[in-house]
Amino acid sequence: MTYIIRNPKLLNLNKKYFITVGTFDGVHLGHQKIITHLVKKAKQKNCGTLLLTFDPHPRKVVQPSNAPMLLQTIEERSEILSKLGLEIIFVQPFTKAFSKLNAEEYVKDILVNQLNVEHLLVGYNHRFGKNRTANIFDLKKLGKKYKFSVGEIQAHIVNKITVSSTKIRHAINNGNIKYANSLLGHTYKLKGIVMKGRQNGKKIGFPTANVKINEREKILPKNGVYAVKVNYNEMTNLAMMNIGTNPTFSGNYISNEVHLINWDGNLYKKEIEIFFIERIRDEKKFNSIQDLSIQLQNDKNYVLKKFKNLNL
Repeated sequence: MTYIIRNPKLLNLNKKYFITVGTFDGVHLGHQKIITHLVKKAKQKNCGTLLLTFDPHPRKVVQPSNAPMLLQTIEERSEILSKLGLEIIFVQPFTKAFSKLNAEEYVKDILVNQLNVEHLLVGYNHRFGKNRTANIFDLKKLGKKYKFSVGEIQAHIVNKITVSSTKIRHAINNGNIKYANSLLGHTYKLKGIVMKGRQNGKKIGFPTANVKINEREKILPKNGVYAVKVNYNEMTNLAMMNIGTNPTFSGNYISNEVHLINWDGNLYKKEIEIFFIERIRDEKKFNSIQDLSIQLQNDKNYVLKKFKNLNL
């Protein structure tokens, strides 16, 4: 189990830590490679493992107009990091005062005195300190001074394209869920509460759960129809989801409507998890309700044929 710690007084400083640093948003394949390597090396030295991460996202403080939407909450990151064997996520509040620490202040005050670093593993392009002016060479010099070692890990390549949270966000924004999932190494998901909707789907034989997404800072995929799986109370069900305005019914605001295939039950006011598998098509306005119903049946047949035996 990975523990999320926000108070440094709760850390066990009787042990040394192998540490890596970053937002690790998405915990994608590149992040997984770093953590796997960190855990392996720490075990050899009988040390603990710790990810130093930040909340809020640093750009929200230093470049608020350019702050990204997120792929995961910190709690969701811990679910994946736990499977990789990481012991601790230490959440450092990212404030303007923290952003002004110079490189040596950051190393001495945070890494050495607060986190008891034994070894620091960072990505090939790691930058740190005020205005992110320090690099790996500066880090190695400070490591010698404060008696901890520094490791560098190269970019993880998938089909000759460097994996990054930015690329994944871009893919999700464009509805390219399959590509995003291939870079993540797991399935993109959202959580939400089922609320009372317009009940248009029920009228045409495709009842839907109207979902209010919990995490306002998480990316909502591009409008369209998606093959998804829904988790609720240890139940997993294949489904299809429409993100958009329901133009056939002259909708004027974006809603998230999920139809659970071959399932009958009441999810009203329940929290569900939605796992995005593939974008099926654009949302469109049909000439009639009958045409929409025919298309929905075609969508359902496609999802059942292609994904019925898919395991998340």
